[in-house]
Amino acid sequence: MDKNKGQYLGTEINEKWWKRYTKDELLMRGNGEYWYDDKGFYFLRYLTKKPIFIPFNAIIEIKLGQWHAGRWAYGNFILKIIWNKDGLILSSGFIVSNKREDAIKMKKILEEKIKS
Repeated sequence: MDKNKGQYLGTEINEKWWKRYTKDELLMRGNGEYWYDDKGFYFLRYLTKKPIFIPFNAIIEIKLGQWHAGRWAYGNFILKIIWNKDGLILSSGFIVSNKREDAIKMKKILEEKIKS
C-alpha cells in the first residue's frame, strides 16, 4: 500500500459547492496522504489521526474536474469521488497529483476497483 501526497478539498452534498457535508470529520480541508486497498480509498490529513475512508461498495462514480467545494485546482484535475453515505449522495474532492496524467491514471485504477 503506497501512500502518496495530495490535498483534500472537502465534501459536497448532491454536487452543490455551497452544500458542504460537515459530519465525520469531512468538513476540514487539508494536505495529507492518500492510498487505497481492497476495501476503499483513504486520505489522512496531516495533524490528524483518523483517515477519511470511502468504501468501494459505496462509490457510485469517479469524475475529474477543475473546481470543487468552492476551490479551483489551478489547472490540475480534481478527483471527485461520488458516493453514498447516510442516505445522501456525497462528492469528495482530492488533488492526487500536479500532473494531469497521474490524476487520469488514479481515476482508472479506482474505477477498476469499484467494478470488482
